[in-house]
Amino acid sequence: MDPFIPGAAIRIVEEEDLWQVRELAEQIFPVTYQDIVSARQIDYMMDMIYSPEALVHQLDEGQIFHILYLEERPVGFASYMPLENEGAFKLNKIYLDPGLQGKGVGRFLLADMITRVKNAGGQTLQLNVNRHNTARGFYEKMGFTLLKEDLIDIGGGYFMDDYVMILPLSQNT
Repeated sequence: MDPFIPGAAIRIVEEEDLWQVRELAEQIFPVTYQDIVSARQIDYMMDMIYSPEALVHQLDEGQIFHILYLEERPVGFASYMPLENEGAFKLNKIYLDPGLQGKGVGRFLLADMITRVKNAGGQTLQLNVNRHNTARGFYEKMGFTLLKEDLIDIGGGYFMDDYVMILPLSQNT
């Protein structure tokens, strides 16, 4: 059963609304990674992933962005896209206002993304999570399992040290 959050709405983001994703990222991303990577790496990744140009490029490459609103206030975002393998999708991003974590709101957002991926013909959903990010436990509770470890050179002398996790999608997920 999908969780229900009163006053919550999830909306697809069009190009002209990508600024909201950037604003949310500016509030959430540094807090998420402050104890995991250096401030310089956070700045580098913010520019690499969340600059207006980078966001438009991601949209053009097929990422589908969504913003979660509570009582009309944006509080989180997610994006996903199909992979080259038939039925495989990747959850590229899922971030939530840290003050709302642990209250079922992230579960609501992820459950919605899973439903959307399934409705798009998804048979599996993959994601990357930093090896030191406590969100790994959340993903495991949601049914994701470890697929592999991945060390990704993102340039500038920085790396993303990730776990790749996978969720098989069935009618009961």
